[in-house]
Amino acid sequence: MATRTVNRAGPAAPDVVWERYARPALRPRWAPQIRRVETGADRIAPGVGGRVFSYAGVRVRFVVERVDEARRVWSWHAGLGPLVLRLRHEVLAASGGGSGTRLTVSGPLPAVLLYRPVAAWALGRLVASRLRPRAAS
Repeated sequence: MATRTVNRAGPAAPDVVWERYARPALRPRWAPQIRRVETGADRIAPGVGGRVFSYAGVRVRFVVERVDEARRVWSWHAGLGPLVLRLRHEVLAASGGGSGTRLTVSGPLPAVLLYRPVAAWALGRLVASRLRPRAAS
């Protein structure tokens, strides 16, 4: 089992970044690897689950484990067959304005290392001032 952390900072306010995390339907607008998210919930909460669909045709099941709205921290696990990653996200206020986000991902070393650059790209977009327009599915 391996654990790695990715940090990104940007101009979006912490509450804005948190809302982008908290609403699964917004994920494709900031995570370029995600085509859509299928879940019965409008907002993350412990026990909420569903599937994430990538542009590569991969479908990954997920379950939200913990959410602390006040601290803007949440964790979840995502899996494809026996491969499972555990992810913990934090949104922080940046000292000069804007926000920072931190992702800690744990799982098999090859999967963690492959996911890390994709996550860094997505998190940079998460903290950007604007989301990209919603793409047609």
